[in-house]
Amino acid sequence: MRKTIPINVKSVLAFKRKLLSWAKNNDVFILLDSNDYNDFSEIHHYDFIAAFGVADSLITSYKNAFAQLELFYKERKDWLFGHFTYDLKNGLEQLTSEHVDNLHFPDMYFFQPECVILSKNGQIEVQAMQNIANHAIEEVLDEIKAAPENLISQQHDSFIMNKKFSKQEYLNAVNQLKEHIKRGDIYEVNFCQEFYSNSSIDPYSTYNQLKELSPGPFSCFYKLDDKFLISSSPERFLKKEGNRVISQPIKGTAPRGKDKDEDEFLKQQLADDIKERSENVMIVDLVRNDLSRSAMENTVRVDELFGIYSFEQVHQMISTISAKINEKDIVKCIKHAFPMGSMTGAPKISAMKLIEKYERTKRGLYSGSVGYFTPEGDFDLNVIIRSILFNATQKYVSYTVGGAITHLCNAESEYQECMVKAQAMKKVLNS
Repeated sequence: MRKTIPINVKSVLAFKRKLLSWAKNNDVFILLDSNDYNDFSEIHHYDFIAAFGVADSLITSYKNAFAQLELFYKERKDWLFGHFTYDLKNGLEQLTSEHVDNLHFPDMYFFQPECVILSKNGQIEVQAMQNIANHAIEEVLDEIKAAPENLISQQHDSFIMNKKFSKQEYLNAVNQLKEHIKRGDIYEVNFCQEFYSNSSIDPYSTYNQLKELSPGPFSCFYKLDDKFLISSSPERFLKKEGNRVISQPIKGTAPRGKDKDEDEFLKQQLADDIKERSENVMIVDLVRNDLSRSAMENTVRVDELFGIYSFEQVHQMISTISAKINEKDIVKCIKHAFPMGSMTGAPKISAMKLIEKYERTKRGLYSGSVGYFTPEGDFDLNVIIRSILFNATQKYVSYTVGGAITHLCNAESEYQECMVKAQAMKKVLNS
């Protein structure tokens, strides 16, 4: 059990900014923010949620990771926050990750926080462990309220983001993957490319800038010692509430228009695009199959197919799939759906083998997931895309973008779609 203390603030936005500024005092800190997206308000537990203070933690490699997480949660039945990297796939199937990793996030990390701050409908509260004295909590809250809002975003010195692929190498790889599709090896594969620099950034002001430029309903600032995730993700991987789970894969992207008329035209063009719809429906079928492995019989449903949602930088095609599960199968349904279909392809295992063959970076946290578990056994997990990753010790800055390769796709168009997805990160990094 935890004790709950209400927090009185004049401005929720100002409090969030102060909270992020104060986060510099913590070795481990996470802020998950919906950015008040109305389209997602009915299926968000909270407007924002933050956690800090490590009472206990689980850090593990991919080997038997999900079983360890299940035991860790059952022994505590409390709030847990943390991440899954894409490379947990190696513990689920006969797969490997041989590419270089300069970010060094552990394969899985979850921590039981001393304090959780929750915001919903303008009301903020802190839930703290019983052994923490009330005066200690008040001192922390006073520190947060006294922290600067950090309203002025610092521009980074301009630096060049290096490419793992030249444009021509990327185009060649896409065409080679299309040959695999023609041979029947796969139907679809998510192919990604990394941009990186051996540089340093201020992760706090970088997050503020990214949030201002491209706020996402599944945004995250996550600090794990010297490693940082700065995310404006628009995508949910999996959410559990009671015995219902939902997944909301994104497949289908269009740029925003220069004016209202062009914007509406691009939205409708995306909605009608045969290629984008075929990509989306293939992943919907894959997710339906993944959820069916944990679901009660005849409960898997497609609640929305080909929904068009608008964000600051792009329009996206999003579908929603739901199922009912045994409420005690908290980790089982995550394991059976991981990695998320939108970031792999179909068939999933064959697609992941080709991802390893053709990509040039170990994905690590990119295309993995960050989120939380509640004491009641619910959870909400995002998909780590549209994100900047930073290792302060290694002085390594990275972002990765990708897209779905199908038999209908055009290599040049896929490259341009990657550039659209990268534009917010590129602008924030002044690169």
